[in-house]
Amino acid sequence: MHIAIIMDGNGRWAKRRGLPRSEGHRQGLAKAKEILFAAQNAGIAYMTFYAFSSENWKRSKDEVAFLMSACESFLKKELSALVEKNFRFKHIGRLSELPVSLQDSIVRAEEATKNNTGLGVQLAFNYGARQEIIDAIKDVVGDVGAHKLNVADITEEMFSQYLYTKGVPDPDLLIRTSGEQRISNFLLWQSCYTEFYVTKKCWPDFSRREFLHAIRDYKKRSRRFGGADD
Repeated sequence: MHIAIIMDGNGRWAKRRGLPRSEGHRQGLAKAKEILFAAQNAGIAYMTFYAFSSENWKRSKDEVAFLMSACESFLKKELSALVEKNFRFKHIGRLSELPVSLQDSIVRAEEATKNNTGLGVQLAFNYGARQEIIDAIKDVVGDVGAHKLNVADITEEMFSQYLYTKGVPDPDLLIRTSGEQRISNFLLWQSCYTEFYVTKKCWPDFSRREFLHAIRDYKKRSRRFGGADD
């Protein structure tokens, strides 16, 4: 099972408590670690965390700088745990646009865990689904131009291999916190038949208990993929 999470509401969580937005993001990172271990215990095969979108660059310079630094620090601090717990870490998004030191931390985590066989962890950081599709189209066009690919051979399955998520199955369940009911440019191609679970709780307040409830709720649903009930 693959679960994707839009970790929304860190800033609102902090504002309601009279705290700076940075504290909400700190609590959000801690929550991501907690839910990751809950997912491992629940036998989940893949988790994708939406941490920083391609549109988040519009936020204040101070907040963007904090998010870059916090992500880098988190990866450095938790790298040994990723290795020890047998997680396979993968970044999805435009890596080259990030600070060099953060790029290095991401690549280091990917290299250190590439041979692990446990839960696959995708970090969507500087990720935008439209960008992902455009980047994939450019690569397909390049391969057609280089005579590596025939236009007639282009299929949905083949195109999926050009996406950032190559080799990872589409998400079965997408969880969004803070009550917003939109997909926010996240995994547009991959989520065409994904089930959704929306909670009004902000991400720092999202609990292991509700995470497990979301999984149980998902398992009660009938997934028809365009077919009809028998």
